[in-house]
Order: sequence, then structure tokens, then C-alpha cells
Amino acid sequence: MSLFAVDESKCTSCGACVEECPVKIIAMSGKLPVPVPELVEFCIDCGHCVTVCPYAALSHRAMSPSQCMAVPVRGGIDTARAETFMRSRRSIRSFKKTALAKEDIARLLDTARYAPSGHNSQPLSWTVITGRDPVRRLAGLTADWMESVLQANPEMGKSLNFDRITANWKLGMDVISRDAPHLLLCHADQANVIAPSAATIALAYLELAAHASGIGACWSGYTQYAAANFPPLREQLALPAGHVTLGAMLLGRPKYRYHRIPVRKEPGVEWRTS
Repeated sequence: MSLFAVDESKCTSCGACVEECPVKIIAMSGKLPVPVPELVEFCIDCGHCVTVCPYAALSHRAMSPSQCMAVPVRGGIDTARAETFMRSRRSIRSFKKTALAKEDIARLLDTARYAPSGHNSQPLSWTVITGRDPVRRLAGLTADWMESVLQANPEMGKSLNFDRITANWKLGMDVISRDAPHLLLCHADQANVIAPSAATIALAYLELAAHASGIGACWSGYTQYAAANFPPLREQLALPAGHVTLGAMLLGRPKYRYHRIPVRKEPGVEWRTS
């Protein structure tokens, strides 16, 4: 197979694959779609051409229709339920002591890998820290980073509440890792300019998947920034050479259930027609 093959007995010449190709490297030749020879190198293996075809007529070099999960005709949730689901998501900061099964976290990561990334580059890697003690040790290094910031730039450190957080830490109150049983880190090659936005989107996917699974999640910005700026924490994490932490998330079973959706500010919107 070159770039893709078309089953002539199934193709109806609808042109959906041509219109939906993100990089416009498919054209119609007579009644069949064909790759534009001089543009083949720009294919990003996204699979749009395979998955948009209603008749499973096109097989790409990277995937065939039979390898792709079918989307049920009425498989989505209605608008009202989707709105309620997303609005009811909460950042969980109180966790049960029991750890999650490895399979539960793997399922969240399996969903997160379908998040969009520029050029379908899929640049992300993941590290999962399991155990309250290992997670707390990393929180301790994060507290050390906060202390170093307070010493180097007291005004900035206090504006970020590092003085209160470190004081609480010394009293045994963990407001960094929240005594979570798991810490998940998203990382990628620091030279990849696409990776930061891909990480944010993938973590958002993962957090919503956690909410749907009854798993509590909370973005751990303190750990993320400490991992990027504090050599002792970077050394402890031992990420692949050249990788930088792009996001961190606490995971565990929620200790409490939320019963209502809190009020939020109205969005600031400017509608334009020109």
C-alpha cells in the first residue's frame, strides 16, 4: 500500500475524505480519491480519511477501518446531560486512603491519548507515582522549592501564599499533595513547542474521564512548577533526558460527594460580525 487504498466496490465518490483531510493531500481522480503525490510526505497519520468514510472504503497505511472503533449512531449524550456532567466536575482535595487499581489509571490514560495534538504529533509521556509516602516525599521537595523562592524573592513568594503553605507543611498539613494516593505527571521533550498545549488538553480529557469513572482528580500546579524549576525535584523524578514536566494531577477516590453545582461568574463575551 502507498499512502492509502480505496475499495472501489464500496466508494460512492462522496468526497468526505477529500474535504476532511486536515492537510489537504487527497484529491478526486475521476470517481475515486487519490493521494496527491507531491504532498504525501505531509500526511500526519491522523486517520480522518478512514474514520469519516461511512462505507469503510478507505484503508490508510497507518490503520484500516477494521482497526478503528465504531462510533454508535446515537452513542453520544444529549446536550443537557453533557452540560450537567461538565459543570458538576469538582477539583477533589480530600481522598480516601485506598489506592486505585492500576487498571483504573491505565483506562484514564487510554482516554487521554485521544486528545488532540498539533499535527497529530502525540508528543506526551506519563509517569504515575503510586503510594501516599512516595507522593508525600515529592510534596516535601515542592515545599523545599517554595522555601527557596521565599528566600530569593520574598515578595513574590508571599504573593503566591508560599509562606502559609510551608508553615502548614511544617505543622503536618499537606496542602500540596493533599495526601493523595497517586500523582500523575505529564511530560515531553522540552524542545517540542507543541507539547505544552497538548499536555493541557490531554490532562483535561483525563480529568473528565476520571469524573465519569468516580475517580477524584486535582491539578497539582505547585508540583508542576517545582518540577520545572527545582533541580532536586527533577532529579528525584528522573524523567527521560530532555523531558520537562508539563502538568501534574493528583488522583484517588473522593472522600466526599458534592451535592450541588456552585455558582460561577457569567462569561465575558464580545460578539462580533465583522
